[in-house]
Amino acid sequence: VGFFFSSRRRHTRSASVSWARRCVQETGINAEYMGIHTFFMEGKDKPHCPFIKGESTKAVHAGQYVDPSTGAVIPPIYTSSTFEVFADQPYKYIYGRFGGPTRTVLEDAIAALEGGKFCIATSSGMGAVSIICHLIKPGEHIIGNDDLYGGTSVYLKEIAVVKEGIQLDCIDLRDLKAFEAAIKPNTKMVFCETPTNPTLRVLDLVGIAKICKAKKIIMVVDNTFCSPIMQKPLELGADIVMHSCTKYIGGHSDLIMGVVVTSNDELHKQMKAVSNLLGCCPGPFDCYLASRGLKTLPLRVHRSCETAMKLAEVLAKHPKVDVCIYPGLTSHPGHELMKAQAKGFGGIITMNIKGDTAKANLFYKSLSLFGHAVSLGGVESLVSIPAMITHKGVPADVRAKLGILEGTVRLSIGIEDFEDLRDDLLHALDAIQDLTFSLT
Repeated sequence: VGFFFSSRRRHTRSASVSWARRCVQETGINAEYMGIHTFFMEGKDKPHCPFIKGESTKAVHAGQYVDPSTGAVIPPIYTSSTFEVFADQPYKYIYGRFGGPTRTVLEDAIAALEGGKFCIATSSGMGAVSIICHLIKPGEHIIGNDDLYGGTSVYLKEIAVVKEGIQLDCIDLRDLKAFEAAIKPNTKMVFCETPTNPTLRVLDLVGIAKICKAKKIIMVVDNTFCSPIMQKPLELGADIVMHSCTKYIGGHSDLIMGVVVTSNDELHKQMKAVSNLLGCCPGPFDCYLASRGLKTLPLRVHRSCETAMKLAEVLAKHPKVDVCIYPGLTSHPGHELMKAQAKGFGGIITMNIKGDTAKANLFYKSLSLFGHAVSLGGVESLVSIPAMITHKGVPADVRAKLGILEGTVRLSIGIEDFEDLRDDLLHALDAIQDLTFSLT
């Protein structure tokens, strides 16, 4: 049974909903069912379903509704830039920059997965960083870990500090005493990322949160590497969580988007206002792609983690690998901490190949299945050399201090078969051996 809601002005919202209710009575469709799936027509929130509990169930059902006009089980893409509004009637949407039905579906689902009250979708992960940092006023102080994502680090140093008058200190946040010592009277925010990129350092989120709560400091966590499936920083004490949806949430390397999640009403109000004014809002097609990717997020993340663990065990024993960095290995200094605060060890492996950049580059070029590209979290496996690509502009001495060496290689593990990825990696490592032989 399909219901047609006219968009003509003579059919008001309340009249449309009343007509829908008459159709329910005439056709015998369960009224409670229709009440759930026409929620957005009346500007009301979706009623809570007691059966949406597990992570995979939330990923599929949270924020979803059956289209009341067609019965489509997947919410349609609403491309409208403006929405009909009457002053004497309640409304949910007014203008596309402020929000729309397709964006709401995504935001509700991600908020549910992160265990947050509010979610704001942005046009990129850096858009999320931007609206978060606008919570801080000129003259106030931010502390960040010293190996934040490159884009975040550059934004803080070259935009927040130079152009917005914000003070900044980047330190090793694994050291809680050093963190406490770095706090100033004007410190208002700490910006964390764990595991870090690309060295996979693990931060104690609970420990940092306790200090932040005592000092009334806003705690922000970039949860991109873990996704909401593995780690929930809000439950560990964080105030704000952000993601680059380009990575695991989207999962198919076909969109650019970010999100910010919080349960704090005032922080949400401020960030939403900034997002509206800056215009860093995603389009409905990107929101649809992210929603589609979200439905398979648990499956993809679990598969990636499972394969990454097996590959790390192989690489850790290989004679051409100086060190394999993966939180799932007991040799990793953050192994126990990761076990305590996350539900997995992630799909990223970093390793230091013995030798110089030339050998790392030969390994890089010898890979067949791994895509030679930046980014991560997609269904396809990717490889990058930080010293030659993402961290090329970082001085060599600073890279060395962070543990990013000439032979450091980062692997993003996709959902391909373990055996095929293993064989590709071993073949590429054998190529290094051939080069060594030819030079002697």
